[in-house]
Amino acid sequence: MTVSTEPFSPALRRSVGVVMIGASLSFLDSTIVNVALHTLSVDLHAGLDAVQWVVTAYLLALAAVIPVTGWAARRFGAARLYVAALVLFTVGSVLCACSQSVGMLIASRALQGVGGGAIMPVGTMIWTAQSTKAQMGRVMSLIAVPIVLAPTLGPAIGGLLIQGIDWRVVFWLNVPFGVAGVVLALRLLPLPKGGDAGRLDVAGLILASAGIVGITYGLAELSAAAGLDTAAAVALPVGLAALVGFVVHALRAKRPLLDLRLYAGRTFTAASVATFALGAANFGGMILMPLYFQTVRGEDVILAGLLLAPTGLGALLAAPFTDRYGAGITAFTGAAVLAVSTVPFVFLTATTPYTVLCVVMVIRGVGFGLSIIPVMTAAYRALPPDKIPDATPQLNVLQRVGGAIGAAVLTVILDDQLRHHPTPAGQAGGFGTTFLWVLAITIAATVPVPPPVDGWPRK
Repeated sequence: MTVSTEPFSPALRRSVGVVMIGASLSFLDSTIVNVALHTLSVDLHAGLDAVQWVVTAYLLALAAVIPVTGWAARRFGAARLYVAALVLFTVGSVLCACSQSVGMLIASRALQGVGGGAIMPVGTMIWTAQSTKAQMGRVMSLIAVPIVLAPTLGPAIGGLLIQGIDWRVVFWLNVPFGVAGVVLALRLLPLPKGGDAGRLDVAGLILASAGIVGITYGLAELSAAAGLDTAAAVALPVGLAALVGFVVHALRAKRPLLDLRLYAGRTFTAASVATFALGAANFGGMILMPLYFQTVRGEDVILAGLLLAPTGLGALLAAPFTDRYGAGITAFTGAAVLAVSTVPFVFLTATTPYTVLCVVMVIRGVGFGLSIIPVMTAAYRALPPDKIPDATPQLNVLQRVGGAIGAAVLTVILDDQLRHHPTPAGQAGGFGTTFLWVLAITIAATVPVPPPVDGWPRK
């Protein structure tokens, strides 16, 4: 399979530009506030246990709204829903910036998360509806930009703004871009009304949202406590039980909230499993490096954030090649590059040269870019256009939950390692041991990729 040279239509080009604004804001706000927790605790006179909810509330609201986006896009129209989501996100940002108490900030972050959670799935629906299957790979490579850059640039941007100006600027920064995005969407996107989406599957929505929120919250608590505390011990089983209930309900319902029958297709199933595993391998592994720079090397949060940029650079360098060959061979090659480039981190020391680390992170970014985008492209290409609204929320959930699981598991492993190795040299070895688990997850991510994913060369 060769790369499509079919030019984007003017409508698709406009959609790409408009949706990229909202998608970048949504993903950036998932990480940009993380470095502000200590500052927020001091300014709002609240403990870190309360301030932590500024991050958690956003993630929970974001996770809870994703399952309903497919139905809502059919009912109200994808473009109209995108505008509403971006308005909600922008209003939430204003309220965050104006918050005078930690309670108001948490509530405002939840509102912001509801808007942010709908932006990316609905934006993907808009793009895929306006592109041909031949163009899908190039479209998906553009979707990768905010996915990859947010966790690499968010902490650095947040650190610079908070240290140089004030934490409120982190939220005010969203407002002009959000307003511009809304104006451009109203002017440039076609805004057809929705159609018959059927009755909302309320039971499915409750079960799916409870399951995703329970698991997301449980994993966040597991990561924050570096172990199984009471909250995680309750939330995780409840979340898993709700998801099992949702699966049973969805397979019996005539018009379920999410169509799980999509997994009857071998290609979509393989691509979905790979998306989940790659999310765990990449985003889980990405939390380790800033901790290494701060814990072992003694760098401040700004420099630690900036040192993540090579990973994003590598992913961007890979973008032009994600649709040049078949999805299977490209994704398998990317996963292999990701695995090989993880090996040097297993041998981290307290004096590993930064130049070596930056070069390896660029290569690792290339591997991620070459793997995650072709896999998602294969998932969409395997489906008829009318199934895209059902597939998009599911792929978004898989990627985000995969990242959350990876982050939680690796944080627990790392915490155990650091407790047993108090010296810098020992701590560096602890990071190396933790990266062994990253390597194992990465290798596991290659298993579903080859022949089940389309594009593998055949005689």
